[in-house]
Amino acid sequence: MAVTIREVASAAGVSVSTVSRAFTAPDQVQPRTRQRILDAAAELGYSPNPAARSLRGGGTGTLGLIVPDIANPFFPPIIKAMQARARHLGYTVLVADSDEREADELAAIAAVSKRVDGLILWASTLTEDRLHELAGRMPLVVVNRHVPGIPEVRISLSAGISQAAEQLKAYGHRRCVFINASRAELSRGKSIQESFEALDLSLSELGPYEPRFETGVHAATLVAAHDATAVIAHNDLVALGVLHQMANLGVGVPRDVSVIGIDDTLLASVSTPSLTTIRIDPEEIATRAGDLLIETISSSTTGSPGRGLEVPSPFVEIGSRLIPRASTGPAPAH
Repeated sequence: MAVTIREVASAAGVSVSTVSRAFTAPDQVQPRTRQRILDAAAELGYSPNPAARSLRGGGTGTLGLIVPDIANPFFPPIIKAMQARARHLGYTVLVADSDEREADELAAIAAVSKRVDGLILWASTLTEDRLHELAGRMPLVVVNRHVPGIPEVRISLSAGISQAAEQLKAYGHRRCVFINASRAELSRGKSIQESFEALDLSLSELGPYEPRFETGVHAATLVAAHDATAVIAHNDLVALGVLHQMANLGVGVPRDVSVIGIDDTLLASVSTPSLTTIRIDPEEIATRAGDLLIETISSSTTGSPGRGLEVPSPFVEIGSRLIPRASTGPAPAH
């Protein structure tokens, strides 16, 4: 029987994730620890190629990733980074698009699930019962969706949102609008509301809408009705729609209204004006999500871990930070 990564971890007295990093990102592991892992692997006859071991065990050597909207510029860098990470670990990645519809997500899962060893679902629209049923059939990781008992990559916007609120407060803004473009990510709106209220900033909410450019175009015409001087959008696409429509309406950004996005996509830095946004690192997301899924796959194929070994983390958290650009500035004098 092939030696597993968990056996190496047990022999070296470290976690599964540390063994993974020792082979795929050795600069992230202390030299003495890495040498101990290499010695244990050599003694046990371990081969750091999970795809080969997977194929011998009837697996596919492929990871599945289902995203809400592959056309959103936020996702291509994540997909590219995840492919690179998976390649280092001996896997390939199969990507599908759910188009943010439950029926399409179910169809994508049905098409992909028999061809992969595990799945990553991004902002899934499925019910908790459906997700638990799926997790009972195959290794599963969710991103931007909390489901008790299922491994999760959590994107925390707290730091970035707090920095955005502090900047707007310093610029003299008092009345702000949040354009909500998600029914699934309720925590995002709650986090924004709490951060703004903590600084005595009034925050009205529009939506929920779909997280698309057209949503920003539509919402921009409603911002004036709230007498707001600052807008924070669900993502960069929505924020860019706001910038576009504000220009059509003759509203100056940031002269009359400041605009903030979320994601820090490539388009944010090349828009006119360049978009202030909250950055989420795509490479970190890809690395952490891929590693967590591979740990979950390893756990499901080797059974319960032995004494001293880690079980797959219930969640890992990715942080955020504000990237100030030209779309925010002092509130207009009244």
